[in-house]
Formats: sequence, structure tokens, C-alpha cells
Amino acid sequence: MIIDAHLHCTGRETVDDVLQTLDDAGIDHGVLLAPFLSEGYALDDPASLRRANAHLARIVAGHRDRLTGLAVVNPSDRSAADDLRAAIDTGLSGCKMVPSGWYPYDERVQPTFAVAAELRLPLLFHSGIFIDGRSGRFCRPSFFEALRDHPGVRVTLAHLSWPWTDEAIAVGLIDRIHGRSGADALFRFDLSFGPPPPYRLEVLRRALEVLGPESLQFGSDCFLPCPGTEIAQRRGWLGDLLDQLEVDVGARAQIWSDTAATWLGEAASSIGRGACTRAASRPARLSRCTRMRPLCC
Repeated sequence: MIIDAHLHCTGRETVDDVLQTLDDAGIDHGVLLAPFLSEGYALDDPASLRRANAHLARIVAGHRDRLTGLAVVNPSDRSAADDLRAAIDTGLSGCKMVPSGWYPYDERVQPTFAVAAELRLPLLFHSGIFIDGRSGRFCRPSFFEALRDHPGVRVTLAHLSWPWTDEAIAVGLIDRIHGRSGADALFRFDLSFGPPPPYRLEVLRRALEVLGPESLQFGSDCFLPCPGTEIAQRRGWLGDLLDQLEVDVGARAQIWSDTAATWLGEAASSIGRGACTRAASRPARLSRCTRMRPLCC
């Protein structure tokens, strides 16, 4: 079983596109994010995000065994809490947020977090440096400790918060210090790599040694529509690192699927369990010269 827990929609994809891409990539289940970076959508335009969430609800409808949809809202907007409720009512299962012009500890964003806690939603946050070259200052991993005031949410910080990966690991370690297992912890981290290739092996080694695989999950950070080979390539990057670190089968299963399934909670109840049916073999390894493409958000 392989779950890609970080896939961007652009508004140009169809459900047939998405399912074919997942099949071609050897992915059993995709976690899709409503569009917010492509033309016609913007984080500072609440109406466009409402359209984005409606588009995603149409994509995932009737395909819960293969697709989970995360709404996108800007919690600094006054309508965000109501927009999040409305998106969940249409069949979306959680939310993606990008701190851009707001900090996770700001009072104005807490009402949206409170709704997420009430609904017991999985949340995905951009964490670390941001592609716009301006918003990284809002995305330090320790800022997300404010989510501890909202029990009920389950938080994933994307990209292992690079370049603040040590800080991210420290944030995740607090739950362990207080005796909470990875499954019960507030924070986990996706491996949609923010670290450029020279950093990746050591970053992953540290995260595995300190937090364990139950706090780590695979995400490609690809933008749909795209060929399945693009997702397979990024899956191959992670597979190569796991090989180099000699990660065992059980830990790999945790990273490829189990951590994400626990994070998704009730939304994962319709995901097929057991042996992987579409991803029985790893994609072929790719030469190192193909690995410099930057990742996103």
C-alpha cells in the first residue's frame, strides 16, 4: 500500500486524469489539495478558494477508496472558519493552510483552528522556506506549537520544515517525551522533500533515529495533471534513501502508508488495506542528475 499524502490540484485536472496518474505511478491512494497556486486561484482571494474547494469536492466524489480531498482556506480571512465547515459538508476531509502574512499563533487564525478541532480534521501546513521568497518567516515549525491549544486536530508539517529540520524534529519529540506514541502525537512530517539532494540523507537519518517512521509519511508534492512517471520519480528518490539507510520492511510500510492513514483518521476508513495492489514494485532508480528539481509547498 502506498499513499501519496501531498498532491496539488491546479483546477485543470479531471478525475480520469488523476486516477490514471495514480495507476501509472503505482500509488494506491492520493491526498489531493484544492488549487491555490495556479492561475485563477490565490490565498488572498477567498472566493477563488471556495471555487477551488468545490472543484476538488467534485473530483473526489465517488472515489473515496482512491482519493481524499483537503480544502484550502486562509485562516486570516474572516470567512475562513465558515468556509472550512462548508467545504467539509461537500465531502472534503481536512484542510491545507499556508502561513503567508499570518503566524500560526495569531489570535485571528484561532477560530479556524477551533473549527478544525471540533470536526477532528487532519491538517496539512506548509512549513519551512516558501516558494514565494517572502513567507518563510511565517513558517518556522515551533510556531505551530499553537495548535496544541486545539486538541482534536492531527497536524502534518510539510517538507520536514526545511531548512529548520532540527527544530521540526524537536517539536515532534515533545509528544514522545510526554509518553505519546506516534499514532497519538499531534505532529507528523511529510517527506515531500524541501531539503535539496545533498541534505536529504542526513535529514532523513536524524528524523528516523529521533522520531521513528510512525512520524513520517510520503508525499510527492507534484502538481496535477502530470504523468505518473513524475510521481514515480519522486517515490524513487525516497526509496533510494530508505535503501541507503537499510530501513526495514515494517518501517517502510509505516512511511509509505500507515502514518498517513493514521493522520487521515476516519477519512482513511475506505482506503483498501493489506497488500498493495497497484504498487507491487518500486520504480526504477533514476540517475542523480535528474534530482535537482526544486519542490514546492
